[in-house]
Amino acid sequence: MTTTKIVRVFAGPDQRSHFEDIHLDMNEFRLGSLFSLKSQLVPVEGVVFRENPLEGNEDFHCPPRKQFVITLFGAVEISVGDGSYRIFGPGDILFAEDLKGEGHKARELIGPRRSLILPVSNEFSISDWKSAK
Repeated sequence: MTTTKIVRVFAGPDQRSHFEDIHLDMNEFRLGSLFSLKSQLVPVEGVVFRENPLEGNEDFHCPPRKQFVITLFGAVEISVGDGSYRIFGPGDILFAEDLKGEGHKARELIGPRRSLILPVSNEFSISDWKSAK
C-alpha cells in the first residue's frame, strides 16, 4: 500500500514538543483515463493562506488550534523541545497539535514562505488516520 508522510508535532507527557512521522494510506482511484492516489477525506474547518517573511523567526510558541500546515513555497526549520529539528519545503505536510507545553519554534530559511493552513476540530485525532504498520 502506498502512503503519504505527515510530520506531527505534539506535546509529550514531559510538556516538551516532539516530532512523529505519520503515514496515511493512499488508495487508487480513476481520474478520467488516469489512475491516481488519494487518502480518505480528512475533515477540516476551513482554509487559511499564510505568508511568513524571511526575517520572521519565531521563539517557542504553540499553535492556536490543531492544524495541518502545507508549505507551498519557501523553506522553514522547525525546532522542538527535545532538541531535534526538521526542514520543511514545498509539498511537506506538518500537523501541529502541540497546543500545550513549550510548543515549537520556526526559523525561516527561504522566503517569503507561503503556506496553506487547514484547521481541524479539537476532537480530530491524527492517530485515527494512521496507516496500520
